[in-house]
Amino acid sequence: MSRPSVYLDHAATTPLSPVALEAMTEELAQVGNASSLHASGRRARRVVEESRERIAAALGCRPSEVVLTSGGTEADNLALKGGHAARRSADPSRRRLLVSSVEHHAVLDPAEHLAATGEADLGLLPVDHDGRLDLEALRAELGRGGVSLLSLMWANNEVGTLQPVAEAAALCAEHGVPVHSDAVQALSTQPVDFAASGLDALTVSAHKVGGPIGVGALVARRDLALTPLVHGGGQERDVRSGTLPTPLVAAFAAALEQAVAERETTAARLLGLSTRLVAGLRAAVPDAVLNGPALSATPDAAGRLPGIVHVSFPGCQGDSLLMLLDAAGVECSTGSACSAGVPQPSHVLLAMGRDEAEAKSSLRFSLGRGTTEADVDAAVDAIGPAVERARLASGRGTLRRGAPAQGSTQGSIQDPADRPSDRRAG
Repeated sequence: MSRPSVYLDHAATTPLSPVALEAMTEELAQVGNASSLHASGRRARRVVEESRERIAAALGCRPSEVVLTSGGTEADNLALKGGHAARRSADPSRRRLLVSSVEHHAVLDPAEHLAATGEADLGLLPVDHDGRLDLEALRAELGRGGVSLLSLMWANNEVGTLQPVAEAAALCAEHGVPVHSDAVQALSTQPVDFAASGLDALTVSAHKVGGPIGVGALVARRDLALTPLVHGGGQERDVRSGTLPTPLVAAFAAALEQAVAERETTAARLLGLSTRLVAGLRAAVPDAVLNGPALSATPDAAGRLPGIVHVSFPGCQGDSLLMLLDAAGVECSTGSACSAGVPQPSHVLLAMGRDEAEAKSSLRFSLGRGTTEADVDAAVDAIGPAVERARLASGRGTLRRGAPAQGSTQGSIQDPADRPSDRRAG
């Protein structure tokens, strides 16, 4: 018997918006390779270039700076591997690659790969208790010289912390160091303006803003040298070969345009829902801990994404809570990624100073365009019984006499933090 689910995992992926679906469906019925010279090819090319212009307008950049990719992971890899290789080729002394210690794995893994293969010396920059970059540590690292590139995400995918991207870019500019930022999570609620940011490269992805999975972009200044990762037809400025997926590109443009147009309204609505959710979770589980910056009255003063609520539940395993909530019809994310089936503590929470137990006890609830007050209330109703059962399973709780198995808002918990998102799912 099927049941409706409450979807609170928008940081992993968002539902396809109607405007994106319409744009994609229209193009799926057409034929033509955008690199072909005949009429069908020229028509496809026109759709791609008009979409590129719309994407550029939404991001505050030039159309020629938009390099279309298969998504955020490819764009991050192109920025790090391609940017570092080009920089080192021009100046072999530039061996040092800097990234924050709370980056998504789409940034951390290519950076660690470059270090493991001896192509780079990797520097992980520390963050504070809320997950915000330590700018003084960055200043000190830049002062040592030999830096090829800094990668600093716009907003953290697990706890929602906004990073001081503009300040970091200004510091790096003093040392002639290019800066890349993964802005995948920021697009729906933050004013992402490439030209105003001082950045040299920026990663975006369609499926985080109501677009389809399988398309994204690396926005890169024309004078930023990038060594290609893929060779072939020479598409996208000769740095990203491959046949362009016209239907996906058209849908990406439509979704992004809508997301930017609705950004302020969306941010305010999500902040209200998040505030309601946090209050409800704390009422159901009084010792629950909100990770990252505190919620504020307005989105622009929060220092965090308004739609991400990352909460630690003392005495629980995040994996157990996830499955209990899923059984109750509430879909969210846990903070523990799995490697070979073995849960690992969140590297984000560990970098924020949490211990390993805290870093395994959390859930991420991420809200989006379709989230309603009823969805939030359903999550609150389910969390108390789920926490009580999870604590009982871990040997750290007792089931109260007469306590309902499901559907009650009464419960107890005990522990902080963990990280939500699997490798690129967050």
